[in-house]
Amino acid sequence: MTQTTDAAAVEEPRSGRTGRIHRAWFVAAVTFVTIIGAAAFRSLPGLLIDPLHQEYGWSRGTIGAAVSVNLALYGLTAPFAAALMDRFGIRRVVAGALTVIAVGSGLTVWMTAAWQLLLCWGLLVGLGSGSMALAFAATVTDRWFTERRGLVTGILTAASASGQLIFLPVLSWIVETHDWRPAAVTVSLAALAVVPFVWLLLHDHPADVGQKPYGAKEFVPKPDPVPGAARRAVTVLLSAVRTGPFWLLAGTFAICGASTNGLIQTHFVPAAHDHGMPITAAASLLAVIGVFDVVGTVASGWFTDRFDPRRLLAVYYALRGVSLLFLPMLLAPSVHPPMLFFIVFYGLDWVATVPPTLALCRERYGEDSAIVFGWVLASHQVGAAVVAFLGGVARDVFGSYDVVWYASGALCAAAALMALVIRRRPETARLATA
Repeated sequence: MTQTTDAAAVEEPRSGRTGRIHRAWFVAAVTFVTIIGAAAFRSLPGLLIDPLHQEYGWSRGTIGAAVSVNLALYGLTAPFAAALMDRFGIRRVVAGALTVIAVGSGLTVWMTAAWQLLLCWGLLVGLGSGSMALAFAATVTDRWFTERRGLVTGILTAASASGQLIFLPVLSWIVETHDWRPAAVTVSLAALAVVPFVWLLLHDHPADVGQKPYGAKEFVPKPDPVPGAARRAVTVLLSAVRTGPFWLLAGTFAICGASTNGLIQTHFVPAAHDHGMPITAAASLLAVIGVFDVVGTVASGWFTDRFDPRRLLAVYYALRGVSLLFLPMLLAPSVHPPMLFFIVFYGLDWVATVPPTLALCRERYGEDSAIVFGWVLASHQVGAAVVAFLGGVARDVFGSYDVVWYASGALCAAAALMALVIRRRPETARLATA
C-alpha cells in the first residue's frame, strides 16, 4: 500500500508537466532501434543460398532446411520469451538474445559441413531471433501504452522492415564483392553493437521511472516477477487452443509467414537470379519492399485503431494472393515497371497483417495476449519454415519456383476467408474501435 502511494506521489508532479514528451515514446524509440539492429540476420539467408550452393555443393533443399529450422525456432521461442520477459525483465532477455545471435552468426565463418549450418544459423540464430520476435514489441506496447497501441504496434513492426532496408543492399554488396563470410561477420557485429544500447536505455516498466503508461488515468505499480515462465507459456497455450479464434488467427498468420519470410524473403533473390537478374539488383528490390513496408505497417496500425481488424486482414490477404499469381510473369533479367509495381504493392502489404492480428489477440485474451500472440507468431514462422524448405525442394525438382508462387497465392485467398469468420467479443470490439 505504501509502495503504491509513494509511486503515485512520484508520478503526480511528472504528469503535471504538460509540455514534456512521455517516457513511453523514448522506450518505443529504443525498441525500434533495437529491432532494426537485430534485423540484420533476417536480411542474410536469401543471399546465402547461391554462394553456399556453389562453394560446398549443398543442395538448395539442404540450405533451405537450415533456414527452415531458423524460422521455426524464431516462432516457437517467442511465447517462452514473452513469459521470460515477465520473469526476468525485457532488458535482460533482449540483451541475451542479441548476444546469442552474434555468436551464432559469427561461428558460421568456420563451418565446413551442412550440420554446422543447421547448428549455427538454424539453432543459435533461431533461438536468439525468437526472443527478439514481435512478442517483444507486443510486451513493450502492452506495458507502456494504453492508448495508440495500434499505431505503436505498426511502428515497431515496421522496424524490422527498416533494418532490412538498411542491411540488404550492404550485405548483398559484401556477398557479391568480398564473399559471404564478411557478411556473416557484419551481422554478428551489428547484433553486438545494440547490446549496450539495450542495457543502458531500455526500461522494463513505467513504474521504474515513476510514470503512468501512456494514456493511463491511474498509476500502474510494477507487477512482481512471474515465476515458471515455461509453465505459464504452455498453460496459456492450453487455454487458448480451446477457443476457435486462436486457430483462425494461427492459421491466417501461418499463411502470412509462408507468403513473406518463407517465400519472398528466402527465395526471391535466387528466383530472380535464375532469370538472369544480378544478386545486388534483386536484393535492392527486397530493400524497396522494406521502404514501403514501413509505410504500410504504420498505416495499418492507424487503420487498426479505427476499423474492424478482421476486414483489414481479409483485404490484406486477398490483395497479397492476387499479386503472387502475377509474379512468375514479372521475373526478368532486368527490372521493369511492372516488377516495380509488384514490389511497391507487396511492400505495403508485407507485415500490415501484424497490427490487426495483435489487436484481435489483445481483445480476446487480455493480460495473456502477448504470450498468445507469441504462439500465433510461432504458427507464422512454422508456415514460413515449411515454405522455406519446400521452396528449395521445388526448385531442385522442377527447376523453377513457379509452383510455389501459385500455391502461395491460393493459400492467401484461403486466409482472407478465414479472417472474416473470426468471432469478436461485442463489448471489447466496441471499445477497441471507440
